[in-house]
Amino acid sequence: MKTYIDSKYFKFDFLSKRSFIFDGKLSIIKMKKLVFTLGTILLLFSNLMAQKEVPLYKKLHYLSEEEMESRDLEQISRDFYPTDPPPAPVRQTAEFERMQSILIRYPFAIPYTMIAEISEDCGVTTLVANQSQENTVINLYQQNGVNLDNCDFIHAPTNSEWTRDYGPWYITKNPSEFGIVNFPYNRPRPDDDDIPIEVANAQGLDLYGMDLIHTGGNYMTDGLGIAASTTLVYTENPDLTEEEIDELVDDYLNIHTYHVLPDPLGDYIEHIDCWGKFLDVDKVLIGQVPESDPRYDDYEYVADYFANQVSSYGNYYQVYRVMTPGNSRTTPYTNSLIVNEKVLVPQTGDNLDDEALDVYEEAMPGYEIVGIFYNNWYNTDAIHCRARGMADLGMLYIKHFPLLGEIPYEDAYQVSATITPYSGEAVVADSVFLYYRVDNNPYSSMVMENTFGFQYRASIPAQELGSDISYYIFAVDESGRQEKHPFIGSADPHVFTIGPPENPDVTTHPDSLIYTEYVQCDTGLIAMVYNNNPVPVTVNYINQEGYDAGFNWYIDPWTIELPYEMGAWDSLALRVKIALPVDYTMGLVTDTLFVGTEIDTHNVYISVEESLVGTESIETSSFSASLHPNPAFEHLGITIKGLKQPGIDISLYDLRGRLMNQFSREISQHDEAIISLDKMIGEIKEGIYFIRISNGPDQLVKKFIKLH
Repeated sequence: MKTYIDSKYFKFDFLSKRSFIFDGKLSIIKMKKLVFTLGTILLLFSNLMAQKEVPLYKKLHYLSEEEMESRDLEQISRDFYPTDPPPAPVRQTAEFERMQSILIRYPFAIPYTMIAEISEDCGVTTLVANQSQENTVINLYQQNGVNLDNCDFIHAPTNSEWTRDYGPWYITKNPSEFGIVNFPYNRPRPDDDDIPIEVANAQGLDLYGMDLIHTGGNYMTDGLGIAASTTLVYTENPDLTEEEIDELVDDYLNIHTYHVLPDPLGDYIEHIDCWGKFLDVDKVLIGQVPESDPRYDDYEYVADYFANQVSSYGNYYQVYRVMTPGNSRTTPYTNSLIVNEKVLVPQTGDNLDDEALDVYEEAMPGYEIVGIFYNNWYNTDAIHCRARGMADLGMLYIKHFPLLGEIPYEDAYQVSATITPYSGEAVVADSVFLYYRVDNNPYSSMVMENTFGFQYRASIPAQELGSDISYYIFAVDESGRQEKHPFIGSADPHVFTIGPPENPDVTTHPDSLIYTEYVQCDTGLIAMVYNNNPVPVTVNYINQEGYDAGFNWYIDPWTIELPYEMGAWDSLALRVKIALPVDYTMGLVTDTLFVGTEIDTHNVYISVEESLVGTESIETSSFSASLHPNPAFEHLGITIKGLKQPGIDISLYDLRGRLMNQFSREISQHDEAIISLDKMIGEIKEGIYFIRISNGPDQLVKKFIKLH
């Protein structure tokens, strides 16, 4: 059995490190009995008093009969003033980013214990109609343990408690300022519809009007340009095409990918927060119902949809599921509120309550998961609907696209980030750190270098193949703010695994094999393959078949039986032998050995002096020839002496045996001759070439290198 303590009407579970907030009417469900203490009695009284202040129409998202009669597009948007879009660059903040306050309204539709929980480490901004209401709320907060030091008020009348639906949408712009985007609220409630205007005025922020009927409960975004809603946004904007709606959210919110999905809930509200929630950039929580439920296929469709979509991080979404059967019981578990490092999850006394908390703990390690018990949560209306996060206007924002999944082996892994201090205070010098660990070893740290403006980078050194690398970024600015990426830091870091090199680096030496004697053809010449990676590389591409050269070559069987899976800086010796046809008479004999990996293939050129072909023994020519200089740039000469007969023929071949140029020259057989080959080599590119000098039946082949 778990152990709990009473403190400020707050119970803490020491075993699971979860908090359970009571509304004064419920006890811990696992204990199967009601526990009434002085605290719960006081809470019962305070909540009953609060419920007297609830609006007269139904405490659901239903429209009243009067509102149903007046609900039309003209009525909803009658006082709305559209504006030009905000100046680029624009970014809409996400719910799981840093919040300076949570927006609620009085009269309340949430328990005081929830307000007190928020006020422990976050602001509470309360909408009140006037100073008299503010005074009343201050007294109530004092009576119910709310931290007044973290409370402020905005004087503005409201029609309902659903600050999520009509509250402000925060953006950053131009490039380190905040603004608010307003929209026509999808209810004919003029006071509610004006709240974004009132908040913008109170916070001194620019206001932008997006002429798209919408509601906050039917919208979620990842903070990097992806958002999601149900098809309600299409239904409520019949005068706009889907393309025009996409264009509006792109212009005002910089939403480049808008997922608009059918509503699986099958209830009147059609809000996405009743069945789905972004928990992070690449994490999404989707409700689940039993297979016997007629909505089962609809829920599975949206879950599968997200599982096959790419997040802003470039990976597929991690989809978490929580049972929310609804209908016969109240299980509004996706309708939760993220308050910085804390998550408030609605609890109704259902036997699925604990299971829902388990899902959040699995999906969001490191966060404090707080169960909020209340007798007025509904499947279509719970915590998320009745509270709206207000972005920290001085946030220290870290934008980083993480390394995830399998990353090919590299000498180092660069981590870069843009760190923007919206407070206007500078990032503290040498305070930006990259923390990383290999497998489960302790974290190491390094200072990230400021490369330009708000740009920072650092490199994780090379690690062994198969290593798991966990890392996060930490930064501090002069305002005293500290932030991490990912938001929760070391408890749920970014993780990637070292995979095989994407471009295995191998080299070969020498770059050519030149056979000048029969014994070399018979015993073979060696081509070495070197692995330049400190990880194994498979040499899986060796072309062993000669082609177009008129002769066959092969690799010695002894060498190809050596293993190709090699360790760091290993080498492989390939012995290449030549089988010459005795009747081959087609110029210079050449071919190419391709060796390496499928990605990083190198060429080894094979050349056989033509004098070896068609004879049984090596004949030595009666004349001699030498090239100078070798390698050659613009000039190349050849010195010839000892001719048996006058006149020579000179032919130029490339490594593949293709004739590039040729000429003849009359030379006395008794003289030593020096002949310029400048004109011949002036028309060829850099590379390895052969020159054949023929004097009657005698001939010589000389190799030279042309450089630029």
